Amino acid sequence: PQTVRPDSAVLLDSEILHSYWLLTTDYLLLTLQMSLPTHLTLEIVTPDRALVTEEVDEVQLPGTEGYLGILPGHTPLLTSLRVGQVWYRKGADTHYLSVAFGFAEVLPDRVRLLARIAERAEEIDVTRAEEHLRKAEAELQAARAGNNDVDFDHARISLMKALTRLQVAGRHSAHAASQAKKRN
Repeated sequence: PQTVRPDSAVLLDSEILHSYWLLTTDYLLLTLQMSLPTHLTLEIVTPDRALVTEEVDEVQLPGTEGYLGILPGHTPLLTSLRVGQVWYRKGADTHYLSVAFGFAEVLPDRVRLLARIAERAEEIDVTRAEEHLRKAEAELQAARAGNNDVDFDHARISLMKALTRLQVAGRHSAHAASQAKKRN
């Protein structure tokens, strides 16, 4: 036998569907209204000290798979760091650091770098970095020539660190010169 539903049951079903639709729509609107963060809290620390704890607009860091650009609202991730430069932008100002190895944790509102070695651009001693570059180049040549006393990978990493430090220091010098020119 076929059951006949009274009109009130159809009305009840449509009211339930309408209420569900309103709840779902309200939830979606609330989700869309929850805005993404507008800034990132950047933390850069080494075993010796904390270098940076600032609210920033953008970060670029050297992950083992390549450079990563991070903006507020980025998908969470954890990556290893390689030798390279980190830069971050705060308003119109861009700041540079040299880093070597460690880890980075990226969250929608925060970036934490736990680096084995990190140095601000303005802290880099260019003379010492150039000396390390010459030493690393000599070690690399010795390793290529077959000198078994020199570890090729160690020499290559030393060369990368020296080159990165010089590149970061150069960016700082160029930035300082352009700022001085704007003031005059």
